[in-house]
Amino acid sequence: MNRRSFLSASALSLPAANVAAAETTASSAPEPVVKPRSSRPVLLSCKMGMISHKRGEEKLTIAQRLSMAAEAGFDGVDFDEAGGVTPEQVRDAVKQSGVFVHNAINHTHWGVRLTDPNPETRAKARANMDHCLRVSHAAGGSAILIVIGQAGDGPEPEIEERCRVEIKKSIPLAASLGQRILFENVWNKMHYDHDKPPEQTPERFIRFIDSFQSPWVGQYYDIGNHWKYGQPGEWLRAFGPRAVKFDLKGYSRAKQDWADITGENDDLPWDQVRKAISDIGWTGWTTAEVGGGDVKRLTTVRQQMEKAFGL
Repeated sequence: MNRRSFLSASALSLPAANVAAAETTASSAPEPVVKPRSSRPVLLSCKMGMISHKRGEEKLTIAQRLSMAAEAGFDGVDFDEAGGVTPEQVRDAVKQSGVFVHNAINHTHWGVRLTDPNPETRAKARANMDHCLRVSHAAGGSAILIVIGQAGDGPEPEIEERCRVEIKKSIPLAASLGQRILFENVWNKMHYDHDKPPEQTPERFIRFIDSFQSPWVGQYYDIGNHWKYGQPGEWLRAFGPRAVKFDLKGYSRAKQDWADITGENDDLPWDQVRKAISDIGWTGWTTAEVGGGDVKRLTTVRQQMEKAFGL
């Protein structure tokens, strides 16, 4: 083949090459980025565990259940079933559904605790926490919620140090994945006095958070959990930027029982909550933690949350 023949053959092959390149480019195009459904200052989500697992006799997939939250009007979901899935499974479900997952939780933290006297149990608790960090990262979230332990595991200074040691080991992983480790205030009898009357203050919670001296540690403040013990507006102002995300449930001091958010028996002062988050300039994710169900029930919960925050 002479030079002229070679150039002619090369020119004829260019369209085919261009088509192949175009096909390759199309097949490797990035998938759409999954985002929250809105950009308002207060974002609304529900726990994954609130969403029905079945529709009639049909067992629903993770993606189908996430889609139900979107259908009910939520901006995203807090994936509180992280212990039973792989990071890859959650990532695939988010892509399929197009529903944003902002957080991950593994409920084994109640039974497999960071405050346990057994070092092997604590190591397992930390491994569970690390798994949640990877699940949240894979889903596109920004944090995990953990219950750090319970008072029955020993004197408060001792159990604080146990879980502090374990959590500090996981902070480098959290930082590398861009995930916050957030402590929920729960009825575990730590950092408050369970048998004393209300109007308690959050100073013990604050001291524990600040003891880490890390921007990767903060509070997942459950507003309903401690209405029994203190004023939520005052607690929010005291927490300030330490309070990164909120859990929501209603509670009746009068009946000493749980209630729907802003429901008939909920006497929580939501007006004080709204004033406090305005005062501290808080924005971010709020998550319902109440009885769930189908899309109709989830829609009711979302409407109750909107009422609580005046949205």
